[in-house]
Amino acid sequence: MTPIVVIPARMAATRLPGKPLADIGGKPMIVRVLEQALAAGIGPVAVAAGDPEIVQAVTAAGGTAVLTDPALPSGSDRILAALAELDPGRRHDAVINLQGDMPFVEPAVLSACAGLLARQPACDISTVVAAESGPADRTNPDVVKAILTLGEGQTSGRALYFTRSTLYGEAPVLRHVGIYGYRREALERFNAAPPSPLERREKLEQLRALELGLSIWAAVADKAPISVDTPADLKAARAAAEGR
Repeated sequence: MTPIVVIPARMAATRLPGKPLADIGGKPMIVRVLEQALAAGIGPVAVAAGDPEIVQAVTAAGGTAVLTDPALPSGSDRILAALAELDPGRRHDAVINLQGDMPFVEPAVLSACAGLLARQPACDISTVVAAESGPADRTNPDVVKAILTLGEGQTSGRALYFTRSTLYGEAPVLRHVGIYGYRREALERFNAAPPSPLERREKLEQLRALELGLSIWAAVADKAPISVDTPADLKAARAAAEGR
């Protein structure tokens, strides 16, 4: 397997416009994400940028960035557009989709996501989950819950479903972390399909993959990385940078 890590990023985020260039401890957030991905040593890393300002920030830091059409509707569209330029010969048969708003994602988490594709022949798409941060996660619709075939002591399992709904029972709840690894053909098949009924109902695009019959496996991380979606998240990320 010859993976590549691609980080989609655009300035026009709804809740926090311009967040890829938000300063966190003296560095733009997108540069921090890039550095964490490079530290994983999975393969080459590139940013699929929706805006020239992002390209400039990444290249100034010594990274690779591709400018894509800002009108592209999704991160997967942006990744495929970047791949057409980065790898027209299709040398890379696996793609790790790392969101550009995880400035402290652990390299080991990315390695675990890529490793699932390498170890599980039946795995079309890999992703990451982590334990709930507290009881409130169980009823919070903003926390996406993953239902896996996960036995005691196992660190990965096949995903049966993802939901925003409340989960009941005594078993721990696993929250989904939005990092994906795709076999290249699975990414192309997923992206070519229209939104599915369950995807539209739950507003979760990974359900499109399940409805297409693609197999998703998830690795269990020790904890969910900080994700920066709001001004409050940015404040927390800056505080975390000061503590490092």
